[in-house]
Amino acid sequence: MTDSHAHLDACAEPSAVIARAAAAGVSRIVTIGTGIDSCRSALALAEENEGVYAALGIDPHQAATPEAARLHELRELLAHQKAVAVGETGLDNVKHYAASAEQRKLFAAQLALAEELALPVVIHSREAAVDTAAVLEGFGGNVILHCFSSPDLLPTALERGYYVSFAGNATYPKAGELRDAALAVPDDRILVETDSPYLSPQPVRGRRNEPAHIVHTIGALAQARNEEERELAATTHANAGAAFRLP
Repeated sequence: MTDSHAHLDACAEPSAVIARAAAAGVSRIVTIGTGIDSCRSALALAEENEGVYAALGIDPHQAATPEAARLHELRELLAHQKAVAVGETGLDNVKHYAASAEQRKLFAAQLALAEELALPVVIHSREAAVDTAAVLEGFGGNVILHCFSSPDLLPTALERGYYVSFAGNATYPKAGELRDAALAVPDDRILVETDSPYLSPQPVRGRRNEPAHIVHTIGALAQARNEEERELAATTHANAGAAFRLP
């Protein structure tokens, strides 16, 4: 199995977390950098652990901070052999840590960097479906919609062939819309993630999340899609390999 989005640098005792994931059958983890220091930590974890790769970006919450001016450092870090994507980057109309114009500027700059380096992008989009689709229009690389929670963005994702990644919130009792969305995503475009240490799936809700818990999300999505869990685990593992070009 592949956990396509985890914040290992935010997990307590990452080495133990990675070991528990391996014991649960998770052989690959994409850990996410959300700022330059976080990116350096993500790369260090990827260097130290087989099967761990890094997506590196500056998240939209930092678009109004000095972090947004450090794209030259991000470019340098993305040259690392275990850096497999740009992101997470995108737009967030929930927390409002930065104005929309500032977020769009940082988002567009990271998309340009991804195009320059021929890397996929990992997208954070919260209540920003229309604007996210507009900024992404014309981007020719692989797009991974992380922690998918925007059913309004699904038609665009399907039309453009984006990868759609579902996290633990898709297991919640009131998340029927997300499970319906998972049913609509083609077999070759669905991914699973934990977003560790956040968004623990329903069976372990209230505890800190970690990649080993991805089995619960796979179980809920397999039931929604009327598939065997083993089949969906294999499908999403193969899709992660294609999306991020992983060995």
